[in-house]
Amino acid sequence: MLLHSIKELRELRKNWRGLKVGLVPTMGALHEGHLSLIKKAKETCDKVVVSVFVNPIQFGPAEDYDKYPRTLDNDTVLCEKEGVDIVFAPTPDEMYGSGNRLSNDTLTYVCPPFFYVNKLCGKTRVGHFDGVCTVVLKLFNIVQPDYAFFGQKDAQQVVIVKKMVKDLNVPVEIIQCPIVREESGLALSSRNKYLSDEGKQKALALSKILNNIKSCYKRGITDIKGLKETAYNFLTEDYELEYLEILDKNTLEEQEYADNNSIVLIACRVENVRLIDNIYLED
Repeated sequence: MLLHSIKELRELRKNWRGLKVGLVPTMGALHEGHLSLIKKAKETCDKVVVSVFVNPIQFGPAEDYDKYPRTLDNDTVLCEKEGVDIVFAPTPDEMYGSGNRLSNDTLTYVCPPFFYVNKLCGKTRVGHFDGVCTVVLKLFNIVQPDYAFFGQKDAQQVVIVKKMVKDLNVPVEIIQCPIVREESGLALSSRNKYLSDEGKQKALALSKILNNIKSCYKRGITDIKGLKETAYNFLTEDYELEYLEILDKNTLEEQEYADNNSIVLIACRVENVRLIDNIYLED
């Protein structure tokens, strides 16, 4: 069932008392990665809601909000095939109020701690995680799920959402699901659609860098500077590396040496498409 109205969703939600409800928040352009989250939600819950909402307040002025792929008809068909109970696809006016300028002088924002956002994606995408936390908390309040399902590819986002849920006593359990990759190793992303075939081949450098660092760690190398330096064998002038970091996977704290709690995270532009990926050093 496709719904656009918060009121309609809340009315239906009243009939689900006593049932386990799962939410899969997405921005649409669904692919196998999203479908893996939906499958996990179906296994875990009695009822599943998938939100499809390209959230304007998590995009910066120079980012790709206007050209972000919007494929609601196809997304709805995919959700129906997976047995999703509700596809919730509100407009920005429905979510934030008609005429709202979507700035923090007119809208209440949820702002996660500076420690968690002043690194990785948050360092260059200023305000991004304020927008993420605001829309996620609104979806939690609207849907009132027992569980919410997020992909590991957005690892910083998952850590921040878990922190928000803990700090604000939100009664939702966050379920993190593994990255889904193409057969080549490229992490699935809606932004992969922007890449040419040649660009997709170049983008494989991200997963190669991550796997090589993990292989070096498994051979006993724990010096973080040394592990990061192995990446430069894969990078040429075709790549614009934004960051490569090895941090504690639960807290995003910097580490003196890599260990089994480490996660390697990378962001890189290929054909001017910003791609992210990560890998845990522990199997």
